[in-house]
Amino acid sequence: MGLVELLIVAVGLSLDAFAVAVGKGLSLKTIGIKNAGIIGLYFGVAQAVMPILGYFLGVQFAGQIRAYDHWVAFVLLSLIGLNMIREARRKTHSVDTSVGFKRMIVLAVATSIDALAVGISFAFLQVNIILAALLIGVVTLLLSLIGVGVGNAFGLKYRSKAEWAGGLILIGMGVKILLEHLGVISF
Repeated sequence: MGLVELLIVAVGLSLDAFAVAVGKGLSLKTIGIKNAGIIGLYFGVAQAVMPILGYFLGVQFAGQIRAYDHWVAFVLLSLIGLNMIREARRKTHSVDTSVGFKRMIVLAVATSIDALAVGISFAFLQVNIILAALLIGVVTLLLSLIGVGVGNAFGLKYRSKAEWAGGLILIGMGVKILLEHLGVISF
């Protein structure tokens, strides 16, 4: 998986955190660099750590399922993407104004579970996990900062669109991986 593909996956994974950051931005009367930074750091660090954890889990099983790894990557990315799209279709989204440790750690872990599963896929694809984790973390941090600003300015209007986009990107990457391994396409 090349740098461009990693960047696309990073954007897809970070859109869930972006959507939550939009909600946080909506709930904050004034953004402030401190609050935006706290939100961005929680999401960025969680999104960077989870693929590493998933990678090490995946490495444990990679040898046993090497012949099916492309199917595993396809299924995992597609399920994550479909779940993001399902979440985007929900009519109600709750907004919490807290940026305290307990609330933020729960949100950070909740929005990065998909990164754990992607990390498992990375193990099968033999991706440079350090580069991938850094890229995912930085992209998530930046998009979360932007999300807080967008939420403060525009409200929840873009939240579901971001979740839809993230889901479609992840499904697209899963299809691409599957088609490459089946020899249908090559990049």
